[in-house]
Amino acid sequence: MAAHQGTSRTSRWIRRFHPSDESRVRLVCLPHAGGSAPFYFPMSRALAPAVDVLTVQYPGRLDRQDEPLIEDMGTYADTLVAELRPWLDRPTAFFGHSMGAVLGFEVIRRLERDPAPGAGRPVRLFASGRRAPSCLRDDAVHRRDDDGIVAEMRALSGTDSRVLGDEELLRMVLPAIRADYIAVETYRAGADATIRTPVTVLTGDNDPRTRLDEAQAWHAHTTGGFDIHIFAGGHFFLTDHQEEIVKVVLGELSALG
Repeated sequence: MAAHQGTSRTSRWIRRFHPSDESRVRLVCLPHAGGSAPFYFPMSRALAPAVDVLTVQYPGRLDRQDEPLIEDMGTYADTLVAELRPWLDRPTAFFGHSMGAVLGFEVIRRLERDPAPGAGRPVRLFASGRRAPSCLRDDAVHRRDDDGIVAEMRALSGTDSRVLGDEELLRMVLPAIRADYIAVETYRAGADATIRTPVTVLTGDNDPRTRLDEAQAWHAHTTGGFDIHIFAGGHFFLTDHQEEIVKVVLGELSALG
C-alpha cells in the first residue's frame, strides 16, 4: 500500500476530501487563525482531479478538540513538516490564508533546509491575506479578553455566523483561536528570511490586516518568482472570489509542465 494511502486514514493533521492519486502535483492548504480543514472543502472540490489537495487540521478544533494547543509558529511548522514528509512523493505547493501563509512559509523554509531524499520539491507558496513576514505590527488580539477576541472575529468576518451566535460552541473554540493568535502575533522573521520557492500573493484591496505595500513586501522573501493578485474585499476576500482564485492556482500549477 502506498504511504499516502495509509496516511490518509491515520494522520490527525491531514484531511483529503477529494483524493486524486493520478494528479501530478499536490496542494497543501493551511487555514487561518481559528480556522479548520473544512474551510478549504470548496477549493478542494474545484481543483480535483487536476490537483490532489491536502488540507491541514490544526489541534484544538472539531475532531481534535481535546488535543493540546500550539502557541508557537516554530512548533507548528516543525510538527507539520514531520506529518507531511510521507506525502512528498510529488511536487507540492502550499496555499495558506492569513496565519496559514506564515505557516506555509516556515514549512517551506524547513523543507528547503532539510529535503528528504527523493521527495517532491516545494514548487510554490500561495500567500493569501497576510503581510510579508518582515512587516511587523504590534498586534495584541491574543491579549484581549474573550469578548475582545470575538469582536475581532466579527470584524474580519471569517467565522461562521452560527458559531458566533452559539455561546456554548463559541466558548469551546475560543481557546484554539487564542492559541493561534498567540502563535501568529508573536512570530518574528527578519528581512533575510527567504525561500527559493516562488511566491504568489493574493490580497484584498480593503484588508485591514494587510496593506498593499505589506503584501508586495513578500517579494523580498523569495529568490524565486513572484507575482501578486489583488481582489476586491477585506480580510476574507477569498470567500467571494473562489472561482477566480481557483483559476490562479490552476494556472500557476499547470505551468509546471
